[in-house]
Amino acid sequence: MDLRKLKKLIDLVEESGIAELEITEGEEKVRISRGSTLAPVPVVTQAMVAAAPVAAAAPVAPPAEPAAPAQPEGHLLKSPMVGTFYRSPNPGAKSFVEVGQTVKEGETVCIIEAMKLLNEIEADRSGVIKAILVENGQPVEYGHQLMVIG
Repeated sequence: MDLRKLKKLIDLVEESGIAELEITEGEEKVRISRGSTLAPVPVVTQAMVAAAPVAAAAPVAPPAEPAAPAQPEGHLLKSPMVGTFYRSPNPGAKSFVEVGQTVKEGETVCIIEAMKLLNEIEADRSGVIKAILVENGQPVEYGHQLMVIG
């Protein structure tokens, strides 16, 4: 796969907000994935044409995960789509909701931008916002926990 095509795929992953892209072209396979804070990292593998011995990679121990802070109890509002989370309708504007604020079912609590469209996300139950679990401008996946409503 040529380098220009690979660069275009990386740009596509960055612009679209998707977490992972995998493409197979003949014997070539490209997988591009990105973490929440890292730029996309291309992983390119190609089927071996000539039989050559391959050294086994030493297993790598996973990094120790920091203890997760205690999450308030209540109903979890989850993302219905992949996109970018925003707390306000535009930069500099007041946030839709704050921690401690009472919301009614159907009230807009945030926006998720997906494919250049701004989608208003509504509270799926009435209650008090106990926690906002996502930072403004952070990419979210389908089912990602956004807020705790108590």
